[in-house]
This record gives sequence, structure tokens and C-alpha cells, in this order.
Amino acid sequence: MPKYRVLPGPEAFLPPSAACAGVVLPDPGQGHIHGEIVHEDIAMEEAAKQLLTAKVPTIFPGPLVLWNWNEKAAKKATAIKALYDELKSHNAGALLIPMPDYRPKYPKINPEVEINPNHPNLTIWHNKIDACMFVGVHCHQANLSLKIIRGGTNCYTIAMCAQAGHEDAMLSFRDATPDKIWKLVEVVRKAKASGVYASRGGVAVSKA
Repeated sequence: MPKYRVLPGPEAFLPPSAACAGVVLPDPGQGHIHGEIVHEDIAMEEAAKQLLTAKVPTIFPGPLVLWNWNEKAAKKATAIKALYDELKSHNAGALLIPMPDYRPKYPKINPEVEINPNHPNLTIWHNKIDACMFVGVHCHQANLSLKIIRGGTNCYTIAMCAQAGHEDAMLSFRDATPDKIWKLVEVVRKAKASGVYASRGGVAVSKA
């Protein structure tokens, strides 16, 4: 039986849990891409590529960084804003859509300004998002949202986790400190400066 790979969907109405399909979490200093364990630097470079070549790269910050509840959260928020600014300067289509809390937004949400973790596919579809990054989202809600996105959309998902990572993302980092987010910012900056990824008409394309 071939090894299960965590790939962009649409996969199924009820996609399997990647953990139950044999995908394991990375150790410190590692990340994973499509369920395969790789060195963290390789994951950083791939994340930069996905975000810089997407038509609508989007960052979904969660409550752990949206609310200024401690000094580390404030530092993470500053780094995330810097990452968004780098993406926006490269691609005018880049978005930053918050996930301020996890309560279902019924009977209606505004998918232009907020992502509903219980129905994240609505925001993905509405904004035609083809690559996104979760950061500052509690693990149980992140895994729920990542499965729904994988099941019903073709969006490439990246998760920066403060704990051990997320099996249900296409690409994931663990131990996401402010310094690690700044490291990703620098990787994105270097990738932009290399000229490999050019921006045309607000949409980034790869020259490779």
C-alpha cells in the first residue's frame, strides 16, 4: 500500500486524518512537506516558493497572535506583519484574513474579512485563495480547518505551529517562535532578491 501523502485537494467530503494515515510529526529542527520529514531549512524554502508563486497568498493569523496577551504574542504579530508586507510588495493579490475566535459565525460570515474555522472553505472559495499559512491558531482548530480545506479545495496549506506541527497541512513547521517567523521572512526576502520569482500584474510567477 503506497504511503499517504498530504496533497492539495479537493480530496473527499471527509478526508482522512493524516495522523491516522501514518503521517508523523517532525522532530525539532525539522519540518514536513506532504507528510515527508525534511530539514527545517528545506521546508522554509518550499514555503517561500509556495507563497511567492501563488496567485492569492494568504496569511490566517489566529487568536494566539491576534490578541496582545503576552510579550511573545506581540513579537510574533510584528513578525507576521513583516511577512505579509513582503508578500504584498511582491504580489498585490496577497491577503491577511484574521481568525479572531472559533465560534461559528451563523447565519452568515463575511469571508472577505474573516475566516470561520468551522467553514474555512467558504473563505478560500470566495477569495480564490490558492496558498495559505496558518499561524497562532490553537492546534485542535487548525487541524479541523486544515482537513476541511484539503477535503473541499485545491488550496496549498502551510502551518506554523508553536508546538509540534500539523500533519494535516501540506507543509508544516514546529516550535514557531518570533525568531523562527523572522527566519521565514528572511528566506522570503532572499527568494525575492534572487529574481527567481517575478511578479507580473499582481500575480507572482516562477522563472524556473
